[in-house]
Amino acid sequence: MLLPSIHDFTAEAADPAHYAALDGDWSLAVADVVASTRLAGEGRHRDVNFVAAAVVAVLSEAVREPEQAPACQFGGDGAIAAVPPGRRAAAERALAALAHWAGTEMDVPLRVGLVPVRALLDEGLEVLVALQDFGNGDAFGLFLGRGVVAADAWVKADPRWRLEPRPGPLTGLESVSCRWNPVDSGRGVILCVIVDPLPGGGPGLAVLGPGQADIERIVPTATAAPLGMGERLAMRWPPSWRSLWLEARTRPRGRRLVCALSALGKSALLTLVLSAGWRMGDFDPDRYRRGMAERSDFRKSAGGPRLVLDVTEGEADAIEAMLAAHAAAGRIRYGTARAAASTVTCLVGDLAADRHVHFVDGAELGFWRASVMLKRMAEREPSAQ
Repeated sequence: MLLPSIHDFTAEAADPAHYAALDGDWSLAVADVVASTRLAGEGRHRDVNFVAAAVVAVLSEAVREPEQAPACQFGGDGAIAAVPPGRRAAAERALAALAHWAGTEMDVPLRVGLVPVRALLDEGLEVLVALQDFGNGDAFGLFLGRGVVAADAWVKADPRWRLEPRPGPLTGLESVSCRWNPVDSGRGVILCVIVDPLPGGGPGLAVLGPGQADIERIVPTATAAPLGMGERLAMRWPPSWRSLWLEARTRPRGRRLVCALSALGKSALLTLVLSAGWRMGDFDPDRYRRGMAERSDFRKSAGGPRLVLDVTEGEADAIEAMLAAHAAAGRIRYGTARAAASTVTCLVGDLAADRHVHFVDGAELGFWRASVMLKRMAEREPSAQ
């Protein structure tokens, strides 16, 4: 099954007609950091983002098929991926190896699991998937339907869906880096938004379009990109030793010092080129900045919208009031979190070939804080009593 591509998020991302319904031969791979509260309290927000990005990097290689990009999505403190038939065993090995690496090398406990789509369909839980396609093989997975939210909940609640950590190869891990400074809000505040529809099936999918349209009326999300058009990006040199050490731990122990020194040198060169605006061969610094902004995942869907928006305080208030009204009407549950800046974690293939994508979160784990609010809202619903 070839997954459809979405090129216009505003017009297409909330419309089920632009997605493919997965059949029972597919699976959903799920990973989430278990100790986000502790790690946030220790100030290790970037470690959590880094591990989540590592999951996307490794799963993308494990589930990749020759004819299309993988459907994987970064979630701030976790990730999810659609696993095609025939790639399940590879996904299992990758998830087990990621959990082992995260726990032993990063001191970040990672819960991983694999849920057959057949099990979700048997419970009446649909899974719709598309690719947010940026061209040149760069894409993110987009998900609609209650199945993707349920798969995450099942892995958290039921050990039968989980995989035990196990050492193994981590192909793709070396492409993850996080050397960029946090990007301050240019308009007032960074607002992280998570929305899930309450009704199931078609009625639940039907509330997403109007909800997205209401957000767009308050602020066109295309103009609320946290990185702007790339002009807000600033690379500090030298990068923090913590960011270099995170990157070094993607390598075997004997190669970590070499990796850190190499990253230090590459960072110096990139900082110089970006600051001076020099072109070097096929590398155009202005195009790279624009590409980072265009290929960032500040807008996505995973059952419902997941957004990181740079907005005014008034726009943030209006969005939260609108979401509260939809929730009071029984259409959605939601979570929001505000931050002064956004953070960027990168997945870099070949810069000269323009192969790179970038994962955006609100500072201090904005997505995770929004998810905590959503969970508390769910616990207060009558069915949860």
